[in-house]
Amino acid sequence: MGLQVSVYLTHPHVMCWNFKDRHRQRLEQAIPGIKVKTFLNSKEFLASLKDAEAVIVWYFKREWLENAPGLRLISTPAAGDDWIETPAPASGENVPEVWHGGFHGSMMAESVLGAAFHFLKGFELSKKMQARKKWARIKISDQIGSLYQARVTVLGFGRIGQAIGQAFKPFRCKITGVRRSEGKPVPDWFGEGDRVTTPDKLQTVLPETDHLVLALPGGEATDGLLTADLFDRMNGKVILYNVGRGNVYKEADLLSALRSKKICAAYLDVFEPEPLPEASPLWDFENVLIQPHVSAASPQYLDLYVEEFIRKWQDANR
Repeated sequence: MGLQVSVYLTHPHVMCWNFKDRHRQRLEQAIPGIKVKTFLNSKEFLASLKDAEAVIVWYFKREWLENAPGLRLISTPAAGDDWIETPAPASGENVPEVWHGGFHGSMMAESVLGAAFHFLKGFELSKKMQARKKWARIKISDQIGSLYQARVTVLGFGRIGQAIGQAFKPFRCKITGVRRSEGKPVPDWFGEGDRVTTPDKLQTVLPETDHLVLALPGGEATDGLLTADLFDRMNGKVILYNVGRGNVYKEADLLSALRSKKICAAYLDVFEPEPLPEASPLWDFENVLIQPHVSAASPQYLDLYVEEFIRKWQDANR
């Protein structure tokens, strides 16, 4: 019998996050001996775990391992580890290997750049003037800015953050990547004026930042990392983009920065909590662009994931 893979990968709202038959066919074509079974409900998926050696899921509960004696691998397209529960390695329990998706950067970079152009090129005002059939050249041109040679700070400079930073480089932007350690190699696309620093330097970095991209994972280490004091050090012309997690700041501090005009505009794709409550004042700001946690949504999402899974599997079994 070949490798048994159970797939429970459905999403009720975002169609491109649903595992399709073409994805199953691609896996079985590329990996000799693999047998992929897809499930549309948790009951049938859980029943399959007794024979599964690998699973592909959005989430996995620790107690499910009791019925999965042969499980060796949990793979998820998600970049964060928020929804995969496994025992600690030293627990003595069966601890499958966990693979997280690492393919999201290019899609999220498109979203960030799209938001940048939304704010910098007067598109929203242009659409309003179009509805009124107004040739509002003066009003619109007064709103237009440029990415050219802007200073972009990316807080969370892992794979996703680096992909976003690189997407700004055609506009000759200067990139500051912020991560926990300065010792790792810098990206090969770094040029003059690009740099890596650590979060404790944010108080000196933020006053000179034109675009602040938040690409941080959730968890205790990032809770409230962007404090009220750091918001207060922003220069009033900065555009904020959050495509990481909503826990990195308190909503009250973000609201204060928007009201005091420490932030020029904000693209917000993630929130704490989600969905963003209707009572949140964030809905009412004209200079805030809200999306419902879809910065990585793309028609190619699961195609990219499947190709990454195949590469990982082949590398692990050479």
